[in-house]
Amino acid sequence: MHIILGGTGHIGSSLASALLERGEAVTVVGHTPSKAHDLQRQGANFATANVNATKFLRRVIQQGKRLFVLNPPADPSTDIDVQERQSLNSILQSLNGVNLEKIVAESTYGAQSGDDIGDLGVLYEMEQSLTALPVPVTILRGAYYMSNWDIQVQSACANGVIQTFFPVDFKLPMVAPADIGQIAARFMTEPAKSTELHHVEGTERYSSEDVAIAFAAVLNKPMRAAEIPRSQWLEAFKRMGFSEKAAVSFANMTAATIDGQFPDPDVPIRGATSLQDYLATLVEQYRAE
Repeated sequence: MHIILGGTGHIGSSLASALLERGEAVTVVGHTPSKAHDLQRQGANFATANVNATKFLRRVIQQGKRLFVLNPPADPSTDIDVQERQSLNSILQSLNGVNLEKIVAESTYGAQSGDDIGDLGVLYEMEQSLTALPVPVTILRGAYYMSNWDIQVQSACANGVIQTFFPVDFKLPMVAPADIGQIAARFMTEPAKSTELHHVEGTERYSSEDVAIAFAAVLNKPMRAAEIPRSQWLEAFKRMGFSEKAAVSFANMTAATIDGQFPDPDVPIRGATSLQDYLATLVEQYRAE
């Protein structure tokens, strides 16, 4: 049995579907049962659980032999560092005394030690804690999610403009979340080996200008990328509903990405989805709503 934490999100649902297609037994863990209906129709079990309910989470995990760990993103209106460390600690505590064959965990490019750097710091702590366990662990460091551009689809369709925190010509490794799920399925079903770390990105690297070009091709209209100056990041995040703490963390995380404060992997695993294909699907879904 495979247990998938965060199984109703983009990555988790892709992973669950890939495992079910291979005839594997799957239990998806999430807090919104309605989001699991399609997976249940495919044959998945569903466990309704709050990630902070440590004892119940442990009982669910004990039913399986292989575990996929995705620490859920916190609501940006809160102190995300505090909330995400709380959920991570609950997940780690739930693993005490559980006999697993293998763990596959979703981390991020640039994971590093530090405070007030959002996922970069929290997921680095996750990596360190999981790899200290007496069980083989595969860490997948995912590149910048293409889904981060979802918030720009309305402006792209209506105004022909996308807002970006990056210099418009700054090339960034990106990946479709569903591709991470497909790659995770491979590691979930491979024989348990020693602990390993892999970087996962898409077919090529893209700049914000490339995102605008891809939107333009999909929408068949002119498009431009408008950079938000670094001096305006905090206010921009707060206008988006971020708390002061979350705004600081996201600003620091963005700065670390631009300033290159992380190693560039030599041989990443590559997903199959191009940026234009991802945006075409995004626009189609947006227009259907």
